[in-house]
Amino acid sequence: MQRIKSFYIILIVTLIFSSCKDDQKSNQDANGVVSTFYFIRHAEKDRSDAENTDPELNQRGLGRAMHWAEILKDVDLDVIYTTDYERTSMTAAPTAVKKELDVKYYEPQEVDIERFKADNLGKNVLVVGHSNTTPDFVNKMIDLDLYYEMEDNDNGSLFIVQIIGQQATSQLIHMDCNCPKERK
Repeated sequence: MQRIKSFYIILIVTLIFSSCKDDQKSNQDANGVVSTFYFIRHAEKDRSDAENTDPELNQRGLGRAMHWAEILKDVDLDVIYTTDYERTSMTAAPTAVKKELDVKYYEPQEVDIERFKADNLGKNVLVVGHSNTTPDFVNKMIDLDLYYEMEDNDNGSLFIVQIIGQQATSQLIHMDCNCPKERK
């Protein structure tokens, strides 16, 4: 039953991505350049050492990182951004390897939104962040306070921001993962 549910989720996401691609082509001439941004939070981190401020992913997180790569396989990504932490870098790694892209690092507090939009004009961009920085980044991209800090156990939210000309839209999709459960 879980596999069927996962299949339908991947099917829906694939349809959304391909409709975004079709929309990009049809709207590019009429409304300007289309930029699409995919925002995710890092996958599950290793919490075994409370003193470690830069933990790697745990087993479930590694599975989720590979799941993100599978979900994004049909997206023609141009660039991947991540914060300079092990958990975000490790989350982005499987997608970067599949897409043969280098990862660019960013500091969430130092991002100039207008510059970021200009630097990524017409591109498909993956941004990997944190529970507090990801919704904030999305809000700045759409110029609305629509999304709030994510729950600590929310590693499966996908925010999609599409900017056509000066018009920004967003959607939030929660992706379940058949990742291995962490052993206790």
